Amino acid sequence: MPKLTMKAMLATALVPLMAMPAVAADYGDFSGYTLRVKLIGGAQYEPLYAEISKWEEMTGATVEILSRKNHFELDREIKQDIAAGTLDWCVGSNHTSFAPQYGSIYTDLSAIVSEETLAGFVPLVLEHGTVDGRLVQLPRHSDVSNLFYIKSLYEDAENQAGFKAEYGYDLMPPETWAQVKDQAMFFANPPDFFGTQFVGKDEAITGRFYEMLVAEGGALFSDDWEPTFNSEAGVRALSFFVDLYKAGAVPVGVPNYLWDDTGLGFASGTVAMNLDWGGWSAFFNDPANSKVAGDIGLIRAPKGSAGIRTGWSGSHTFSVTESCDNKEAAASFVTFLTDYDRQMVEARKGLLPTRGQVWDDAKAEFSASGNDFLVTVFETYQASMAEDAFTPPLIPEWIEVSNALWPKLQAAMVGDMTPQEALDEAAEEALLVMEDAGYR
Repeated sequence: MPKLTMKAMLATALVPLMAMPAVAADYGDFSGYTLRVKLIGGAQYEPLYAEISKWEEMTGATVEILSRKNHFELDREIKQDIAAGTLDWCVGSNHTSFAPQYGSIYTDLSAIVSEETLAGFVPLVLEHGTVDGRLVQLPRHSDVSNLFYIKSLYEDAENQAGFKAEYGYDLMPPETWAQVKDQAMFFANPPDFFGTQFVGKDEAITGRFYEMLVAEGGALFSDDWEPTFNSEAGVRALSFFVDLYKAGAVPVGVPNYLWDDTGLGFASGTVAMNLDWGGWSAFFNDPANSKVAGDIGLIRAPKGSAGIRTGWSGSHTFSVTESCDNKEAAASFVTFLTDYDRQMVEARKGLLPTRGQVWDDAKAEFSASGNDFLVTVFETYQASMAEDAFTPPLIPEWIEVSNALWPKLQAAMVGDMTPQEALDEAAEEALLVMEDAGYR
């Protein structure tokens, strides 16, 4: 399987990409028009939506938000719309991992968004938003996960002595996933406190397993698209999740966790380490929302036994439907939501921008205001995007393969199957998916 990476992103992102400081923009006049949209919801995504009223004021249009759901629920709803022939809305949240499966429902944005606008984005992110030669997504922000941890746990002398006595090495932020497992076991005191946590269903756990598989030296597919994740590397990767769950080092509810659950869990102060996205950074460090504010460490994601860091990555995006009754208004809206000012809004929350100038300007703003935490966040995530990030296979069958895989991962996690049994069954189902799609 070819390894699709974002390693060039940092070098590109650090150079201003034909972008100018924010100036008043003309987003058009759409007085009296109602733009119907379906958006991803969640704590880290909401600050952007407070900006929508500005677009309404500038254009005279009204935005009707038909859905605001997590991406897995939104994906299912969009597929229902496709099946029912009810694509009577214009703009939808999308993601580089999800987009290839939707066929031709979304329009080529290069035909309705100006070249000047597109020039402001990191080119590799636009490349990952292209399906079959068509730019079907305008990137909102990018994702790669790194490890947040509670600093005071590592600074505590009693913890340091106890850990050294039990495991034979010094307690410090983990460099490897083996060390994460040791430390999670050490810190766990269920049901009140847990060493770590993870998402446990839908494409979320597939992605977590996938990046651990890569870190263990494995691959999802062979070069001719035969599933190979039921390898020794796959068993090691899945056993990480199984062992932590069995030991009670993670909350008992993790098989049903998605991103809000892990984000809110770490903010509750009951989890020592949390592999998570940059968009949670400001929330974690806000005393109004988080019990760990001011006590957060952040490091790049640890390495697996193959010496590779985990680095599942992609971009959240916006798409415009081919059936939209006013593509000009829709293009104006998605351009507004991803412009310089709106990306600065999201960057201040720790979300990773897709415009090169925003990386530089946001970090300079954090430094000038003495926000050392967000400076660290941006420096850490820049390094991860440059050196660690890789996408899943950007093929239409990714979600279908995920749907074959994640229930088996979940079954192994709770002890209903062994890791090998779970992966063997999932590989058989995934092979059928690939054969039906004509890969074999």
